[in-house]
Amino acid sequence: MQKNKMLSRALLVIVLGAAVFGAQAADEPGFYLGAGVGQSFVDEAAYDDEDTAFSAFGGYQFNRYFGIEAGYADFGKLQASGAGRALEANAAYLTAVGTVPFTEQFSGYAKAGFQRWDLDNAIPSLTRSSDDSGSDPTYGLGLQYRFNDKVALRGEYSRFEVEDIDLDLAQLQVRFDF
Repeated sequence: MQKNKMLSRALLVIVLGAAVFGAQAADEPGFYLGAGVGQSFVDEAAYDDEDTAFSAFGGYQFNRYFGIEAGYADFGKLQASGAGRALEANAAYLTAVGTVPFTEQFSGYAKAGFQRWDLDNAIPSLTRSSDDSGSDPTYGLGLQYRFNDKVALRGEYSRFEVEDIDLDLAQLQVRFDF
């Protein structure tokens, strides 16, 4: 977890430091859609596992610095370390996205918002209640490389809080602008 904190802080310093230089960005106002694939991670209580995860997202870029994004993430199946049940989770989310351009093609972004999570069944030993769904914060950092005005490749690391459980998601994503 220390590596995650160090990586998050380093990316934040890079993103904020680039804002001082006032680089231009290619992001024009408009709608976008995308999809991603990567790894989900959990390291909480009886769970220390990872699995392949998928996501789909869409949003609106108001200007080169700010947008909103809604999406869906499937975290896959995370096995318990001991005798517990496997954890299958997914989330629908809505986030505000702040972008800092480094060059015409390369930018960094941070996002934060809320998500509605759903577990396949409740796990009372890890959560504060016996609910198998709920709402909690989500946030993340990413880097984006724009191939042209319509297609960009993103690398993103996000955290989805599920009551007292932290589900992390590292992905490569493709973004299509309209």
